[in-house]
Amino acid sequence: MPYRPKTTIEQWRILQAVVDAGGYAQAADLLNKSQSSLNHAVAKLQSMLGVELLEVKGRKAFLTEAGEVMLRRSRMVTQQIEDLERLADTIDKGWEPEIRIAVELAYPKHYLYQALLKFYPQSRGSRVQIIDSVLTGTAEIIRDKSADLVISGQVPKGHLGEPLYVTRFIPVVGSKHPLADHSKLDLAELSQQLQIVIRDTAQKPQEQGGWLKSEQRWTVDNFYEAIEILQLGLGFCWLPDYTVQAGLKDGSLKVLQLGSGGEKLAPMALLSPYEEQLGPGSKLLRQCLLAAHQTEQNRENLCTINSSGT
Repeated sequence: MPYRPKTTIEQWRILQAVVDAGGYAQAADLLNKSQSSLNHAVAKLQSMLGVELLEVKGRKAFLTEAGEVMLRRSRMVTQQIEDLERLADTIDKGWEPEIRIAVELAYPKHYLYQALLKFYPQSRGSRVQIIDSVLTGTAEIIRDKSADLVISGQVPKGHLGEPLYVTRFIPVVGSKHPLADHSKLDLAELSQQLQIVIRDTAQKPQEQGGWLKSEQRWTVDNFYEAIEILQLGLGFCWLPDYTVQAGLKDGSLKVLQLGSGGEKLAPMALLSPYEEQLGPGSKLLRQCLLAAHQTEQNRENLCTINSSGT
């Protein structure tokens, strides 16, 4: 006799929401359901399984040891269901009506724009959404599979990425800043200065990368806001070298001369959070993006050959 499940996907999703939100009331707001319906769903889930998954202490719900194991396995099941539904949607629709590409802010977008120039005549009317992301915000998009393509400074475990570019970060101040003309600084001196940092786009940011040792920090949304503040003579910021070329050329920005650690390198890679369900439009855009980098590399190689020949 075929096996008949005792539980439903919806019950497991409710359990996950209660744990992730930290309680029934918070999960009810998140899911736009009544708290009593969530209590009933989890109680029925535990009853059908014959296993206690949650225990409530005060106003918060905590997982039991058995609950931790079951929750972890349930996430795999619900993710597989989501993947199946996405796959069916892709098969049914063929060419996708919308393509979402998340781009780490530190990546030079002119490569993406060149790719879109090639992609547009073949795009079949697909809408393209370009999503700026920063640090753990990019990892969050990969984890949640909320974009078709992602350009990331880190490739999470379990994913493969195509190398695209290495962004070089350098410490920069405005020409009016007291440190602009110092010949050599150490990191201890730098930690006493106001630092301008770029906001992490994650829902729950985690400071896992970047140089954040200054006690006084101002946070902005993008590099260009940071540059405007620097040009007033306020603070310093680690910035991609391609964003500050104009300011260095006109003298409004200066590179800080550090005794060591004067630059940071961030390799950028292109990946897809759900490769097996990637639609034909997304695959074509990926090819155009890889081709844009290959064209640039060929141009650089040609320049190198010509200069060595002269």
